[in-house]
Amino acid sequence: MRKWWRKLSEALGFALLGLAALLVVAVLVLIMYDIVAKGGKAVTWEFITQKPTKGMTAGGIWPAIVGTFWVSLVTVTVSVPLGMCAAIYLNEYARQGRLVRLIRVAIRNLSGVPSIVYGLFGLGLFVLTLNLGLSVLAAGFTLGLLTLPWTITASEEALKTVAFSYREGALALGATKWQTIRTNVLPYAVPGMLTGTILGLARAAGETAPILFTGAAFFWPFLAPFPKVLTTQFMALPYHLFIMSTQHHEIGKVRPLAYGTALVLVMLIFLLNLGAVLIRYRFRRKFRRA
Repeated sequence: MRKWWRKLSEALGFALLGLAALLVVAVLVLIMYDIVAKGGKAVTWEFITQKPTKGMTAGGIWPAIVGTFWVSLVTVTVSVPLGMCAAIYLNEYARQGRLVRLIRVAIRNLSGVPSIVYGLFGLGLFVLTLNLGLSVLAAGFTLGLLTLPWTITASEEALKTVAFSYREGALALGATKWQTIRTNVLPYAVPGMLTGTILGLARAAGETAPILFTGAAFFWPFLAPFPKVLTTQFMALPYHLFIMSTQHHEIGKVRPLAYGTALVLVMLIFLLNLGAVLIRYRFRRKFRRA
């Protein structure tokens, strides 16, 4: 009786898990079909390479693509070095105790804070206090803070997967702590660290609330040269999509362009995720050969 019941409960459990996975995939496919079907016709070479015209009822989204690129670049510059160094310190150098556990809990809680709170914090710190103004720098720093908990957590988890015997072997041969980390730990943790970092950046590239308060403009088709571009307002794909979908005075007329913008943004995030997969695969092959 118990054996029969165990098999039945196991079969029901697998069936529910399979049904949940099927439901998620079906919803995802339905959303993607809707975006591709309605936005595919709008995505042309002119749509990607031209600036918006006629009150954003015509033209393209090139300034929004460029603005998203610059903000993402600043975000990477801020969050990746800080996040990885913090993870290395917490996992390899810090004395494990209540304080470190408390810091880890705080970092995990920060990763769940709504993005609009980061936007308000970025407005107060970078725009008003540090006088960066509404700019690419202020928005990039804000998104950098948003992705920092993700980067630290992913990097630390990747470091934990490296067997402790690798460290012991290097230390036993006389290597210093940093030499052990650099030669025996980091090479094996880098794929996981980069994967988590890129996935966090993909999320940041699609955020609207933080850049809404720190620099994204409703209409800003002017592309300043580097480095002046870092101190000016900018257009970004998520905010452009938000305006086209909810705030434009001719929503019905710009609806196809909004779907086209959504498709370009989804493709951008897909490429970032694909990059994470390829980097991880390449590093795994390299270490297997080694």
